[in-house]
Amino acid sequence: MPEYLAPGVYVEEVSYRAKSIEGVGTSVAGIAGPTRTGPLRGTPEVVTSFAEFQRLYGDLSNLSLDGTSQLNHTALAAKAFFDNGGKQLYVARVFNGTLNATTATAASATTNPTVKFDARFAGAAGNLILEVHWRTGEDLLQKIDTNITTAGTRYYLNASDIPKEAKVTGATLGNGKFPISVEAVVERSGDNLNIINGKITDKNGANVAAANLGNALVADQLPAASSKIQRITVKAPVGGSLADGDAAQLSFSAVTDLSDFHGGAHWGTLTTLRGTLNAAGDTFTVSAALNDGVGADIAMSLAALGAASASTSIKLQPQSFDLDVIRGDKDKGVVIHSQANISTAGSGDSSLASRLPASPQKRLDQLTQPVSANLGAGSVYDALYAMFEPDAINDPDPISGPRYLITLAGGGDGSVPIPADYAGVTDEVNGSTGLAALAEVEDISIVATPAAAADITNHQAIVLEMQRHCRKMRYRVGIVDSRKDMSISEIQNFRSQFSDDRLALYYPWVVSADPRGVTQTIALPPSGFMAGIYARTDVERGVHKSPANVAVFGALRFNQNINKFQQELLNPRGINCLRSFPGRGHRVWGGRTLSDDPEWKYLNVRRYFLFLERSIEKGTQWAVFEPNGEALWANIRTTVEDFLFNEWKTGHLLGGDPKSAYFVRCDRSTMTQNDIDNGRLVCEVGVAPLRPAEFVIFRIGQKTADA
Repeated sequence: MPEYLAPGVYVEEVSYRAKSIEGVGTSVAGIAGPTRTGPLRGTPEVVTSFAEFQRLYGDLSNLSLDGTSQLNHTALAAKAFFDNGGKQLYVARVFNGTLNATTATAASATTNPTVKFDARFAGAAGNLILEVHWRTGEDLLQKIDTNITTAGTRYYLNASDIPKEAKVTGATLGNGKFPISVEAVVERSGDNLNIINGKITDKNGANVAAANLGNALVADQLPAASSKIQRITVKAPVGGSLADGDAAQLSFSAVTDLSDFHGGAHWGTLTTLRGTLNAAGDTFTVSAALNDGVGADIAMSLAALGAASASTSIKLQPQSFDLDVIRGDKDKGVVIHSQANISTAGSGDSSLASRLPASPQKRLDQLTQPVSANLGAGSVYDALYAMFEPDAINDPDPISGPRYLITLAGGGDGSVPIPADYAGVTDEVNGSTGLAALAEVEDISIVATPAAAADITNHQAIVLEMQRHCRKMRYRVGIVDSRKDMSISEIQNFRSQFSDDRLALYYPWVVSADPRGVTQTIALPPSGFMAGIYARTDVERGVHKSPANVAVFGALRFNQNINKFQQELLNPRGINCLRSFPGRGHRVWGGRTLSDDPEWKYLNVRRYFLFLERSIEKGTQWAVFEPNGEALWANIRTTVEDFLFNEWKTGHLLGGDPKSAYFVRCDRSTMTQNDIDNGRLVCEVGVAPLRPAEFVIFRIGQKTADA
């Protein structure tokens, strides 16, 4: 009680009205089954469109289970759910072997131990392609025309019409061979230019060995008009300096033959050479390990680049790159994930390991990030080049140039899931699986396992797991599929295995246009369509309305044509038929549960009571630990009566007045003193539900006209 200690005016808030009860949602569905990709553990995330389903769980493509291509019934059912009016869907991906500690079905690519890429989700859809887009840096190559030749420095010399006076002592080339032409790397020594390597031709165009010129030329005898001397070096990058061993790449605009300048064959089809620079910036060492077709490391003076007819550039090793993750063909596939500005460093916030962690912190990344990277010791740059597909680099596209592609391999869809995989396990540390994962979502009221109908061996056992799940969760109903092409006797025998008011069986399968575009038509289990119809009926009419005599959107026909006489056999046994009617389309023509109790034989009655029970349970949580007396009892009565009055007023209950439609008792007549002493409040509620007009009968007879 409030304390009044000082004189004054006190304003207090009190409530003179009963608490209100808000009706719970009944249109949220949950599906358990195998998919192309997606998380196997943890609380499922709601998807509100089929496009969102595809982003998290993959497309409609077939699964390869036990080495056999099988329809992706879970994805097809999800599409049917949204096509028929469903709005919210939770998916528990089921995978054979998730009960074991590990599975070996996730794709990977590695250059152990430096870099390893892994698909984060098991399945053949994890056989992805990674494409690296290098963020190239500044061009450091500089060519300076000069006449100054400093001793000990190498230059590129291109001179023609060199006279015989340029011979040095010891030269053996005859005077009749002059004038000559020289393309060479030279180095100043006194008055001479020593020839390091290059190409020399006489006046007839014949090759001349440098030794025939004494390996040198007299510098001041070179004709100025026809001589070109260049200093070719690498400048220091902005904000830094060169060091011995800095990784770099040398690029040509066309295939270039520099065999005369390094004593070996030309570079073949290579237009990009990777290697290292020295600190002086005048020597580039071509790495055999990083260049296909280069047999050994080759140290080459940059002055030799003057002989290259193609334009050249030299850049330091890229320090960052962008990464695209491609699903499907490398040319026609779809980019499903991208990461920008990843560092080639082995650690740091922008490193591969940080940008592609195995366990992302953000919830969205946990659901959608398709690959993870693990880094060990060594150069990330070198490791990536070791994983690139050589054909995409060595045979580049003439327009787009080379592509740096890494292929993940080894992923598989495994075997057909067994009932234990559907049941799943509750794991608070690693995340629950299967139907146990759906148990962590309170809002689900409709459950289906469409892929189970394709498994003849385990179908019944999987339905029993769904039945157990619905019973455990109390406020859920399960949609049971018949198997494809079942005869009338087979579906009757199958139905006889169950007796539960929380299960509803539908027969036969639905034939629709093939959304994959592989065939013209495809037969599908009805549960995906029916889950969407449940949701659509709940939203448009209410859960009190039977989800029957409504059109099945997307149905071209049904796999078997059920007639009236066949349904007379099936309907009394609780087998809901899907039928086609001339002029009325393809409709659901049954609304019963699999219960043998006549009180719960109608699906809408069962679902409506679940709606009432859950709404009252949630709407009266405030009463827990309140003083258990007359005031509380009266408040409870008023709260529930107000809720039921609204249900009657909107036509959800049978009766001409509220007293005929419902009653609420919460007083001494419902509780003993023992109940009160033990903290129990007992409230009895009775309602008159609306049952469907399953049989509409008109009695017509003859009448004699009055005189």
